[in-house]
Amino acid sequence: MLLGNRILLCRSMNEPTVLHSSFQFQEMDLSHQLLKQLNTLRHEETLTDVILCAGGKELPCHRSVLASSSPYFWAMFCHNFRESFLRRIHLLGIDGDILALLVDYVYTGEITINAANVFYLMEAAAVYQYPNVLEACSTYLQSQLTADNCLGMVRLAQVFNCRSLERRAKKMALEHFLEVATTEELKELSCTELAGYLGDDELRAEEEQVFDTLSAWISHDPKTRQHHAHELLEKVRLQYVHPTYLFHFIANNPFIQGSPVCRGILESALRLLFSLSPANSPNSTPLMHLPRRCASQEFLVTIGGRKSNQETTREVFLYNYMDQQWRALSKLPVHLYKASCVCLHRNVYVLGGLIISNKKRTASARVYSFSFKMNHWRTEKDMPFPCYSHQTLAHVNYIFSLGGIGPSQEILDTLHRYDSVFGIWQRMAPMPVAVLHPATAAVNQRLYVFGGEDVGRNAARLIQVYNISRNIWFRMETRMVKNICGPAAVIGDRIIIVGGYTRRTIAFDTKSSQFIKCADLKERKMHHGATVVNNKVYVTGGRYITSDHTIEDCDAFDCYDPETDSWTSEGSLPHKLFDHGCLTLQSISYKPSTL
Repeated sequence: MLLGNRILLCRSMNEPTVLHSSFQFQEMDLSHQLLKQLNTLRHEETLTDVILCAGGKELPCHRSVLASSSPYFWAMFCHNFRESFLRRIHLLGIDGDILALLVDYVYTGEITINAANVFYLMEAAAVYQYPNVLEACSTYLQSQLTADNCLGMVRLAQVFNCRSLERRAKKMALEHFLEVATTEELKELSCTELAGYLGDDELRAEEEQVFDTLSAWISHDPKTRQHHAHELLEKVRLQYVHPTYLFHFIANNPFIQGSPVCRGILESALRLLFSLSPANSPNSTPLMHLPRRCASQEFLVTIGGRKSNQETTREVFLYNYMDQQWRALSKLPVHLYKASCVCLHRNVYVLGGLIISNKKRTASARVYSFSFKMNHWRTEKDMPFPCYSHQTLAHVNYIFSLGGIGPSQEILDTLHRYDSVFGIWQRMAPMPVAVLHPATAAVNQRLYVFGGEDVGRNAARLIQVYNISRNIWFRMETRMVKNICGPAAVIGDRIIIVGGYTRRTIAFDTKSSQFIKCADLKERKMHHGATVVNNKVYVTGGRYITSDHTIEDCDAFDCYDPETDSWTSEGSLPHKLFDHGCLTLQSISYKPSTL
């Protein structure tokens, strides 16, 4: 029995049991340990079979390691080149210390990049085909970008095909163009390179600054660069240049005057900007269809008016949609209310109104303009006579002032036009019906005046339309209009009338001359402001009639979206406000000094 058991035991040991699963063993640290051991062997010159020589340095290495690390060395050692059997290989065009850094990287996966070696490393990494080293150099340089070096970095990135560095450097150049434009590197750009920057939608500069840059570039070497003037002028979006600058500076620039092509471009721009009907100006189509640069932003601004308890304020606030914060700008020069406000060529104009001084109210004929860039107010040419509660609209280079209350407390039917370039007021054809507190808008070379109250203090159920180029009025009576002290805002071909002692919001389609019912306001509202930002109507402050028929001041900040025909609250104003200016200011997105 013992013998039988022993035989069975031996048989079972000699015949392994069949397993139905497997175990995969993986040593995670093996590759690192192998590389570390290979580096030790390299330093001990054990099993090394090649010596790389450069700049007086000799670096013993293993062919297999070098060939595995780079396509360059793979081709050198694994094909039938003489280097495949040479003991010493002399590498030309590379510094010995840089070669040593690359070899250390091959054996350790680590490399130290700094300002002293980064450009040499990029060149060596490109030649010897180490893309990860090249990308690491690119990452380092991106962290060192400034307005002074970004143009050079763009060129460097293009040489070494570093797309991420090129994108970051170009973005830096576009966003900080005002600083970049003063550097010596910009003066050394080729015409093609400069045109690429000047024509970019993302360029953060006003068009006047774009022109100043091209003029300075040509002045750096006028003999060889003069003939490029027309190529660069085409990159300036002349329809957004302030007309005064265009008329006095660009038109008289010697480089522009010396180029027939430039003179032709300029003449087209002047016809467009100084015509009352720009859509009908010959050769204006290309200019009219150029968009504003993407860096241009729309800001909502409130100006003056009255706080709660009818206290007059000089405060001016800007709403930043990026952080949804109100910020104070430079205050109005005087305590003023029932003035009118309008934006023209990136400047804000405040006209007329009632000045409060020593508890005395005086009608004003003063005109103030505000530069957002300088955050500064200055005086312009006075209106023909004092007035308040009037309406103002901007068209091309002109400001139109309609109606209001005159110096003898009469309701005015007057229309005056102010030429912002030459500072001249002109009297135009009067309104057919004198009305107070209408809703007004300018669309397609026409001024529209909706409703208001007549001399008998009755609601005027009519629309008055002024043809700007022909200087004539016509009127339409309609039961749809019954608004007093309610503003209008323009989106496309539609004029949206918001409230005015009513909850109604209606849109007038100027193409079809039809009214469209919109979502109502929450309360019967008046003396509020309205403006359009990013194709939405924003309504600020005002007064409203409560359910028990009392009048309350408010600090509401609401938004109407025509796409969804709905109202939403955007928060509140810094304080309760009514009889104030509310308008949209377009500007390149730099911040004025107080922001």
